[in-house]
Amino acid sequence: MTVATLRVENLRTHFFTRHGVVKAVDGVSFEVRAGRILGLVGESGSGKSVTGFSILGLVDPPGRIVDGRILLEGRDLRALDAEGLRALRGDRVAMVFQDPMMTLNPVLTIGTQLAETVRAHRRVSRAAARDEARAALARVGIASPDARLAAYPHQFSGGMRQRVAIAIALINRPALVIADEPTTALDVTIQGQILAEMQSLVRASGAALVWITHDLAVVAGLADEVAVMYAGRIVERGPVDAVLDRPLHPYTRGLVDSVPSRRARGEPLRQIPGMAPSPAALPAGCAFRSRCDRASAACLAEPGATLTRDGREVRCFHPLEAP
Repeated sequence: MTVATLRVENLRTHFFTRHGVVKAVDGVSFEVRAGRILGLVGESGSGKSVTGFSILGLVDPPGRIVDGRILLEGRDLRALDAEGLRALRGDRVAMVFQDPMMTLNPVLTIGTQLAETVRAHRRVSRAAARDEARAALARVGIASPDARLAAYPHQFSGGMRQRVAIAIALINRPALVIADEPTTALDVTIQGQILAEMQSLVRASGAALVWITHDLAVVAGLADEVAVMYAGRIVERGPVDAVLDRPLHPYTRGLVDSVPSRRARGEPLRQIPGMAPSPAALPAGCAFRSRCDRASAACLAEPGATLTRDGREVRCFHPLEAP
């Protein structure tokens, strides 16, 4: 069996604040193989973005990774110093941010930014780097790439800027791409185009992709597998169709039921009662128990991960189906 492109083992990222320790990521484990797409989903504050930043070593103080391993192609990223991580970012691992202006420099042309990304990691001529930049724009569906190389970010629409950000992320053919809700601010039509292109580019390049989102509809159409996060932990993980069609964890069931459906036109949406707990004051045991109608005294202890017959993983003492 081939080694997973990315393997995260028992990752814990905590923020040490004056109000206490915020356990933003609290024992997360998953893996992604080449050419596969993992959807990382959950409510705001569940820890999914911090997980992505932790993989790239981009957690700023007072945050700190306190435990776990992050293996990229078998190499432990936590063992690298700042210079070693810098050499990997933009080369073997890349990130697409929610706001493309976090990636793009407003005073440099698109062509310059793409070419510099190539030359930062490979010894090529300026002409060769510009040729790669032109090809990268064409791959993400930008028309007239020659003319667009001379344009500045403010001359592009939001959707076009996001395409450029994706082109920058993929130009050095990384082994791993992490996308942090990159289509949230785009209209549905542009979102659909970018999702289809991203899926096609990942398949063609063989890269592994972690797509961070709160949108289950996006995950259903894009991902091969899904990991559902709640209060810093993955509560359910498995093939996307199995998890979304037959959720095992009550929280996953609540997320699925809260999505509008044509089959239930006119009916009020089901809601998950209560609020997610503060990551600075997580309750003992299962963090979801105060919102769960299946909770019992057993839930005062922390549930372990149970592997099901169909290869899924669930953390729950009272799953909706027998594992």
